[in-house]
Amino acid sequence: MPYYVGRVVDDVEQLIARTPAVFREKQGIDVRTHHEVMEIDLSQRRVLVQNVRDGEAWREPFDHLLIATGSTPILPDVPGAHARGIYGLSTLESGIRLRQTLDRDGPRQAVIVGGGYIGLETAEALISRGLTVSLVEKEPQVMNTLDPDMGALVCDELRRAGVHLYLEESLEGFEVGDGRARAVITDKRSLPADLVILGMGVRPNSALAADAAISTGEKGAIQVNDRMQTEVQGVWAAGDCVQSYHLVSRRPFYVALGTVANKQGRVAGVNLGGGYATFPGVVGTAITKICALEAARTGLQEREIRGLGLEYVIARIETTTRSGYYPGAGRITVKILAEKGSGRLLGGQIVGCEGSAKRIDVLATALHAGFTVEEMINLDLSYAPPFSPAWDPVLIAARRAAGLV
Repeated sequence: MPYYVGRVVDDVEQLIARTPAVFREKQGIDVRTHHEVMEIDLSQRRVLVQNVRDGEAWREPFDHLLIATGSTPILPDVPGAHARGIYGLSTLESGIRLRQTLDRDGPRQAVIVGGGYIGLETAEALISRGLTVSLVEKEPQVMNTLDPDMGALVCDELRRAGVHLYLEESLEGFEVGDGRARAVITDKRSLPADLVILGMGVRPNSALAADAAISTGEKGAIQVNDRMQTEVQGVWAAGDCVQSYHLVSRRPFYVALGTVANKQGRVAGVNLGGGYATFPGVVGTAITKICALEAARTGLQEREIRGLGLEYVIARIETTTRSGYYPGAGRITVKILAEKGSGRLLGGQIVGCEGSAKRIDVLATALHAGFTVEEMINLDLSYAPPFSPAWDPVLIAARRAAGLV
């Protein structure tokens, strides 16, 4: 949605992977849009369905049930929160509404509440459209899935791009005039706004399952096994509403990402269709671009490692994305975290210019494989001056973590 809002993508149809018509005509699936499941009756193996257009309701029987209700945006419970001019950005429809407002009304000042991925990507989109952008974040840094030293690099880039950052400030409400939000009120100031974007994160949309006494766990997400089965025979769940397993911490974990949801949906579908598939878990890989900066992370952060009671070593290096003499070589910072003694890779973060962030996939693969940093050093990674120094930045960081640099 941020790329549609920012006119990077101009045709909204390009954002639709498959229409209901395609499901009906090519897959033979009876898709019923504008219908909502109101209740799951496990004893009768039925769901209560309501047509949201005319209110008609009935009970639909099932042999197998897949719950894929996704996530819901976190909305603030503060004065003025329901005023016009306040936008979430969690569905295609919400992106269309925001784009229409920008195209039609030409607002000049925007305030974003929340410094996560959506908030940062939307900040870039609005800056590109010429708005004055302020961003309010209650934590000491944006993108708190990075360690503070790496998050500081993202903050620096936002300021360079012209975003006004207000860190460690809590939302207290909205100033409203004629039913419209006119300013964002924090515990420290009032920020005038023609429009407000909420980027405060999401939570699992698991109420339907919980009301049916289906077990939930981490952050209220639905508990499933490796085959995406709930504890109830014939009831499955997948996507942003379910709990995952973190392969590094070896604990339950909740993450709302399209990559994870797609994999889980495939596994659930294979099993529902009579096959056999498993989803072993995640390592928490994520990537984004903020103006001229790329940022990515995988595995555990320092605070998560400390929470597990593990001792660890840190390797943080700064170098170039290409051979230093090659035109276009830019700065890249790589941080690796490894378990003290064993050398087991625990996590990594990368921040830098174009060509930096996708290197996180090397670290994600190493985490899945359970590599130590010493085992990473001799990985046969590609090299040519337009793409990398002779020693890739990831391998330089691994050497330092192993005590060899």
